[in-house]
Amino acid sequence: MAQGAAEDPYAPPAEGVLPETGFQLDLSRAALVVTDPQVDFLSPDGVTWQVVGESVQEHNTVENIRRLFEAAKQRGITVAVSPHFYFPHDHQWTFGGPLEKMMHGLGMFDRQNPLAALPRNTGADFMPQYKEYIEDGETIITSPHKIYGPEHNDLSLQLRKLRIDQVILAGMSANLCVESHLRELVEQGFEVVVVRDATAAAKIPEGDGYLAALTNFRFIANALWSTDETVAKLQG
Repeated sequence: MAQGAAEDPYAPPAEGVLPETGFQLDLSRAALVVTDPQVDFLSPDGVTWQVVGESVQEHNTVENIRRLFEAAKQRGITVAVSPHFYFPHDHQWTFGGPLEKMMHGLGMFDRQNPLAALPRNTGADFMPQYKEYIEDGETIITSPHKIYGPEHNDLSLQLRKLRIDQVILAGMSANLCVESHLRELVEQGFEVVVVRDATAAAKIPEGDGYLAALTNFRFIANALWSTDETVAKLQG
């Protein structure tokens, strides 16, 4: 049984069997990547707050992401944001999975057209407390990912062009975009650290998305750190 499982279903096992990877962070070839730091996921005004709000608050996700942005900027490492946007033509798709259908139905991450500037005062906008870090002219804002992973945006290209092969990964949501980015980046030869309390996920009758992701983070990521641990390593 997991240590403290009765009190904390997210606690690590008392005696795990998975080996340490020996991962060592090298800031000269590392980047912070944040998926979907947007209003629809992280604000009470967002369309998903009813299902993700409990998890976001439980893990202090909004503030922990801000702390990562701040620490990464202060240390001068590359920062990239992989956002989620839907345009009117995306709503013409003829099939999709359950979450895709829900997102389209809610109008989540909707933008008027692909030629417009980044949306303001909408659910697709970046969280206000992150804008000073994202809109500083140095952060990479990738093309949008349309489902969950970065296979169809330019995240990997942007990182490779900077000779980056280590990623500190955070953002929303844990079992969807974060896990999908983790899997794809690992497949492409990146070493990936997931910051476990700088993410969150929906809690619905079908399951706790954060709990589902946490198991796979332990199985797949090169390391799984807290925000405190990550910030300390960035400041060290």
